[in-house]
Amino acid sequence: MTSEVVENEFEFYSKAEKYWKDVPATVDGMLGGYGHISSIDINSSRKFLQRFLRDGPNRTGTTRALDCGAGIGRITKRLLLPLFKTVDMVDVTEDFLTKAKSYLGEEGRRVHNYFCCGLQDFSPEPNSYDVIWIQWVIGHLTDNHLSDFLKRCRAGLRPNGIVVIKDNMAQEGVIMDDVDSSVCRDLDVVRKIIHRAGLHLLAEERQENFPDEIYHVYTFAMR
Repeated sequence: MTSEVVENEFEFYSKAEKYWKDVPATVDGMLGGYGHISSIDINSSRKFLQRFLRDGPNRTGTTRALDCGAGIGRITKRLLLPLFKTVDMVDVTEDFLTKAKSYLGEEGRRVHNYFCCGLQDFSPEPNSYDVIWIQWVIGHLTDNHLSDFLKRCRAGLRPNGIVVIKDNMAQEGVIMDDVDSSVCRDLDVVRKIIHRAGLHLLAEERQENFPDEIYHVYTFAMR
């Protein structure tokens, strides 16, 4: 539980905002010096996502996606824009969203909205998105804020839409990182928060071929 490791909620959020303001607006900056794993990450995410986009009665649409904790748009550029007609991006750091406009190049014209906002304060437009992608950012929300945000994401889905979380998982319990003011939860805690938000887990997968020294990374699809 984040309530056990986050002593001051205001400080937890403001310290994280300050941390990201000092991070270079590059792929390497977004990935904490692990820029070299970006292609492995994107390729795995694409395979995971495409199983829901294939033909079938419950097929997820490809009209509009939302990239949460989007940074400079690494995932928007390489995963979402190639698969969706339009994409919206939300991130707490204004400099990253400004950089995104040049980083995304010509295809960036299909990014309709750049929302500068923390996810604890963000509400996706109801009934609007086929896919809401949330990667490497849930650690910046308290349990209650994450659950509430996921409820708002659920309301933001179009018919057959999905919410995807891809993030680090702790071996046990909840671990605080004082450097970037984030938490890392274990699988059980994350599943409980998903359930609490009224979402049903459709698929869960562990990321392969990442460096041994980093946390295990899991992807969840839910609606």
